[in-house]
Amino acid sequence: MYEHDVIVVGAGGAGLRAAIAANEAGADTAIVSKLHPVRSHTGAAEGGINAALREGDDWELHAYDTMKGSDYLGDAPAVETLAQDAPDETIQLEHWGMPFSREDDGRVSQRPFGGLSFPRTTYAGAETGHHLLHVMYEQVVKRGIQVYDEWYVMNLATSDEADPNDRECHGVVAYDVQSGNIEGFKANNGVVLATGGPGQAFDHTTNAVSCTGDGHAMAYRAGAPLEDMEFIQFHPTSLPSTGVLISEGVRGEGGILYNNDGERFMFEYGYANNDGELASRDVVARAELTEVNEGRGVDDEYVHLDMRHLGEERILDRLENILHLAEDFEGVDGLVEPMPVKPGQHYAMGGIDVDENGQTCINGLYAAGECACVSVHGGNRLGGNALPELIVFGKRAGRHAAGETLGEPEIETGYGDDVEDETDADLPVQPGATGLETSGDVAADGGVTASVDSLERAVERERERVERLMEKDSGIQHAEIRSRLQNAMTDYVNVFRTEEGIKKALRIIRDCREQYQDVYVDDPSRTFNTDLQQTYETRNLIDVAETIALGALVRNEFRGAHWRQENQVRDDENWLKHTLISWDGGEPNIFYRPVILEGEEKTYEPKVRSY
Repeated sequence: MYEHDVIVVGAGGAGLRAAIAANEAGADTAIVSKLHPVRSHTGAAEGGINAALREGDDWELHAYDTMKGSDYLGDAPAVETLAQDAPDETIQLEHWGMPFSREDDGRVSQRPFGGLSFPRTTYAGAETGHHLLHVMYEQVVKRGIQVYDEWYVMNLATSDEADPNDRECHGVVAYDVQSGNIEGFKANNGVVLATGGPGQAFDHTTNAVSCTGDGHAMAYRAGAPLEDMEFIQFHPTSLPSTGVLISEGVRGEGGILYNNDGERFMFEYGYANNDGELASRDVVARAELTEVNEGRGVDDEYVHLDMRHLGEERILDRLENILHLAEDFEGVDGLVEPMPVKPGQHYAMGGIDVDENGQTCINGLYAAGECACVSVHGGNRLGGNALPELIVFGKRAGRHAAGETLGEPEIETGYGDDVEDETDADLPVQPGATGLETSGDVAADGGVTASVDSLERAVERERERVERLMEKDSGIQHAEIRSRLQNAMTDYVNVFRTEEGIKKALRIIRDCREQYQDVYVDDPSRTFNTDLQQTYETRNLIDVAETIALGALVRNEFRGAHWRQENQVRDDENWLKHTLISWDGGEPNIFYRPVILEGEEKTYEPKVRSY
């Protein structure tokens, strides 16, 4: 067994920043990650970091743009915290050696991004996330923070009180990929989940194969609610063949979208007739798919993104890696021809319900980054707001987990007096079929044990589970289940959604869960067993996909990235509230909490959202 004050699960941007902050607060801190830190998915972030740094810009403008972009589903305290803290955190990165692109006068460069009223996106070429990881990993090494890389965290160890608000997180159980050992990591102060997004729940995604919603699922099974999971961002510009991201920086520099008739179509849409290609991502994604669905797509699948007019010098200076991506994956030279692009699953606005310090309703359990929902993005994230979220809220979660008080949270988590419960008997799920209480390998632990040896018992339970999986010599393999799940989510819970389609997806998810009861691991080896790891990840994807689809089913309005064919209007009277889903007594429990629109100095009144 390993023991530290703070255990950070995940080594992307949020995890590294949390670990640094916990270490600075005096805690013995360790990172447990299934990847080496510089291989984390944050490295794929191309765009930049939104921060109000220049004269003429200020945090209040950034906060307003973020709230508008969220379609008024962001919580004002979280939105304002992001906008206020982002400048100092960005400057801190620069002091640590972040190689930001610069103007001729030496100032850090900033460019326009979709939905912004000021060009405040700070960047490092088109490799901002890559540089961010390396800069912060250097700080981790400098501080001597222990990193257990290639350790796959299987589950949390929590006490088993009936009320999740009374539970405690004691640590995590992890599989050492190199040795095959399954060990416990005891956290004296707290565990910070920073495990990234659930993009692999979809077939076409910009996310790495490592983005399997591990943190979401572990917290959900332990009793922490997931918030606003229906809000999935589909990035307008991914490469058709692979889902590889083409940065919004291309459009920020002046890239233009064309249909198969060579028409620049974005200004033809009333909700984007001012900003065109620089409308928010949900707006651009819907416009692109409308062009394709109405017969104006190239090869009936995608549209063209053209940056040739920017000139070779500017492209090579600011967007060079985009040329390599287009050439490597599509065989297209972006200097002489347009690039094919289409919307791809990119980001989850929802996640583990946390307050502004990253704390969940379970004592000692924190979350930050894409796996968490603070809620700063609401119904739609603005490009350039993910990386500041990592550093702002990663820092706060790390410091708070270490025991440093940052002030009382503005947002209540878990179950409170201000929530509205819903039980829908018509949901196409079955008690037990969605069930984390079942005896099979997809079952949740729902709180491990209240005794001091809860971690040892959690370790023993995972060892027994692995033995069951390895001893079976027949059944179904995880890849078949995962493929079916991904196709269902891409077909029915995509940009355009219908009630019938969502219910089909839920029925398929239920079937996948039942199939999973017969899953087995074909690879008999104990070391570097990716078959075993991916079998665990598939269980997590089933849990997370179900919450996404359930949230999409019950929210019968059109808001942000969530479009419903039957309800094509935003319903502020009934839906200015967050959707929360918890695991409760054998099936998902859906309840709601009002959005907080009151900030420090102003109230954000919902308005018609156009660009």
